[in-house]
Amino acid sequence: MNRLLQCLCFLLLIAPAYAAESQAPAARTIVLVRHGYYVPDPAADERLGPHLAPIGVAQAQLVGARLAGLPTRFDAMYVSPVQRARDTAAVIAGNFPGRRFEVVDDLAECTPPSRRAEIMVHENPKDLAACKTQFDRLFARYFRPAAGHERTDLLVCHGNVIRYLVTRALGVDTTAWLEMSVGNASITEIRIEADGSFKVIAVGDVGHLPPAMLTGATGDSERSLAIPPLPLD
Repeated sequence: MNRLLQCLCFLLLIAPAYAAESQAPAARTIVLVRHGYYVPDPAADERLGPHLAPIGVAQAQLVGARLAGLPTRFDAMYVSPVQRARDTAAVIAGNFPGRRFEVVDDLAECTPPSRRAEIMVHENPKDLAACKTQFDRLFARYFRPAAGHERTDLLVCHGNVIRYLVTRALGVDTTAWLEMSVGNASITEIRIEADGSFKVIAVGDVGHLPPAMLTGATGDSERSLAIPPLPLD
């Protein structure tokens, strides 16, 4: 009985220290994937937008294969509610049997304020402010150290979202987000250290895509989905 009491007392003494250690800040890595290529469709649902085009599906297959080959496991997988992002996540999910995505409304595409006056003149100031609030809320929720152990989260979303979050991680003027360009199905990686500092590891990485499938970034050609004429003698 005395030995049992001694063990219980010991456990009571070490429990607070163990609990504190298990909740200690740890590094978190955020992997952001931009959706694949899509073709605007006026007939599509105004809120959800159109589905991926065939080339976008192929891009999603390739980025999914690359993500599956990473030497890490995703602790959580999130996706924008917009259709092109959901399609991209659905294709990626084929590489992660049994895993599920959580839809996060704040990952939806919108336009935050930019220092590019020629762009802003066409935007509604209230919409710009609402978008900034949305992205700042997203940053505060996910871009912070993990608790207890290192973790890696996957976010499938949009170009504006990704570029704005990169400016926040870099600690620069957020209105500079439009000076970056990230391609469809690209990978951006940001690490939040245990002390809360940030490391931007990659922005718009498309190394998994062949040149003929690059779309969506400055300098990329528009890709026709039509079959070209067969050159014959």
